[in-house]
Amino acid sequence: MEPMLFSVLTIFPEFLSSPLCEGIIRKAQDEEKIRIEISNIREFARDRQATTDDRPYGGGEGMVMKPEPLAAAVQRVHRDHPGNKRVILLSPQGTMFNQSVAERLSREHHLVLVCGRYEGVDERFRSNYVEEEISIGDFILTGGELAAMVVIDSVTRLIPGVLGCSDSATKDSLSRNLLKHPQFTRPRTFENLEVPADLLSGDHKRIDQFRFLASVRRTLHRRPDLIRSSTFSDAEMKLLRKYGLDREILAIRNKDGRP
Repeated sequence: MEPMLFSVLTIFPEFLSSPLCEGIIRKAQDEEKIRIEISNIREFARDRQATTDDRPYGGGEGMVMKPEPLAAAVQRVHRDHPGNKRVILLSPQGTMFNQSVAERLSREHHLVLVCGRYEGVDERFRSNYVEEEISIGDFILTGGELAAMVVIDSVTRLIPGVLGCSDSATKDSLSRNLLKHPQFTRPRTFENLEVPADLLSGDHKRIDQFRFLASVRRTLHRRPDLIRSSTFSDAEMKLLRKYGLDREILAIRNKDGRP
């Protein structure tokens, strides 16, 4: 199977080099599960100064990324890599990035990640070349490079064979709109705190039930918004009713008008 390709377009290529050469991302590249190509947008500028930004028409604060270098960079990617690809602009105005978006993107063959800077990019580039805008949160960064790395990391770990344990990705926090249950390892006692007895029982059903209930409780406490779109099997609902958690879930959903 061909490795998934990430083409990153940026004016600061060195910004990405070290983080994308460590840990799971490096291993995925070594095993040819993914490929990462970083292009310097400045190389596509039309003047000697390699200008990639200019003042906005109509006045106002800051600078705007020029359309010509951006368009030329994307066109080069299209020439070098014919075939299906998705061009994504990292922008605070984009769709919020979450686990379901990561899962959708992990099924693509080639992602082109355009790192915005300054006050944004020329709207004509966005309308002609960008298929999707993505934001990693309601806050402002100095540029899209950190966001691009977040997308690459999150998507890469969902590619089959990247993680050592096949269940790791499917049982992550947010994989089913629930936060992950609390985790414990050796030693058994730490500062007078014991590992929960259920986890030491050796009874897989008991352990699974403990983890499920702990996951639901944690989500109710920390991220009740996720409960609104969580779904549960009949067996899970029976367990939730046994511990009275169904009433808390119902109360949250009633506020949102969901049955």
